[in-house]
Amino acid sequence: MAKIPCEITDGYEENDNGIEVECTYAECGKCGHETMSFGTHEDSVRRCLALLNEECPCNENNFYYDEDDEGP
Repeated sequence: MAKIPCEITDGYEENDNGIEVECTYAECGKCGHETMSFGTHEDSVRRCLALLNEECPCNENNFYYDEDDEGP
């Protein structure tokens, strides 16, 4: 299992009710695939990183982490 650093950013997305809310994005440092979760807390970051593993367009099984953290 490879350890892949990811860029974590905040932004805004429209939810199902048409309201703009804060969200978190994670971008894979290897292929550039991006995931999004509503909210900006640590749980949202963890969800984005888990989604990267589930949605990997290369069908890889990697460990994703925030490149701004010290890493695994």
